[in-house]
Amino acid sequence: MTIDLLATLQIVDDDVAAVVNAYMTNPQRGMVRFGEGFEIDPAVALAAHPFASQLIRQPWAGEELCRAAVRAAIMLARPQRA
Repeated sequence: MTIDLLATLQIVDDDVAAVVNAYMTNPQRGMVRFGEGFEIDPAVALAAHPFASQLIRQPWAGEELCRAAVRAAIMLARPQRA
């Protein structure tokens, strides 16, 4: 999981923020490279996290809440080696 990479310092918080930013800018972007040799499709990560994917579709959910939901989904996803 992405959270494991963060815990072992293979990636840093800025790497995760970059993936969140990429998704928020273009949800259909596809694979995003981050850190030193990892990649992830944030839309797939979000689809695998039912609560987060439902939350970001709510009209009352502001940008910060949506970003937090996307980040949670990314943290629980399994990135690939690029």
